[in-house]
Amino acid sequence: MFYFDELNGYRILRSDFLDKKRINAFFSLKGHDNIIHTNLAEKRITPNQTHSDHIEYVDVRMEYPDTDGLILDKTDILICLRFADCTPLIFYDPIKHACAISHAGWRGTASKIGVKTVQKMGTISGSKPQDLIAIIGPAISVCCYEVSEEVKNTLLSTVNNKEGLFIDKNVDLKKINARQLEEIGITKIDICPYCTSCNNDLFYSYRKENGTTKRHYAAAKLMN
Repeated sequence: MFYFDELNGYRILRSDFLDKKRINAFFSLKGHDNIIHTNLAEKRITPNQTHSDHIEYVDVRMEYPDTDGLILDKTDILICLRFADCTPLIFYDPIKHACAISHAGWRGTASKIGVKTVQKMGTISGSKPQDLIAIIGPAISVCCYEVSEEVKNTLLSTVNNKEGLFIDKNVDLKKINARQLEEIGITKIDICPYCTSCNNDLFYSYRKENGTTKRHYAAAKLMN
């Protein structure tokens, strides 16, 4: 379940699926996105997102071009990705103490970036899908996300079970990502109920705000 919290004087959104003592993971709110510039970690990593399915392991570098997923297994580092309607995916492995964030717009969802992130966590950290906790954050919801028939069919082709994932010309990106993850064995999934377009007072919305360049964040830091 999602709940509002406060951190360093800023309002944030969290999931109670995650233990704050082990991982400081949250979503910033509209107008409160400067929280990532406060003293949350020794190093802050924000990749250059391009709607790709490229996922990187966070090492000693500061710059990650053409990257829409980050995997982290070190403390004192904050990873942050930017959103305004696209679907944020946060993963945490409490066994291996590793985490990841992925940016799943319709292109990322179509290329199954969430699944690829989990697979890469397996390669790098030895994570198993059945151990992972997946948090699907605030994003544009089925009520507001109308797409072309071609995009709709492309997205639905990424899952075996298509039930409940669309209404006429609208698709549910959050549920499609959840279904992709369920189909590879992840059972602990928390889906945020907030629509970034309907709740534009809380979150930035590219569609509702006519192509705004402002973004809220999904962020995560592993605790010692």
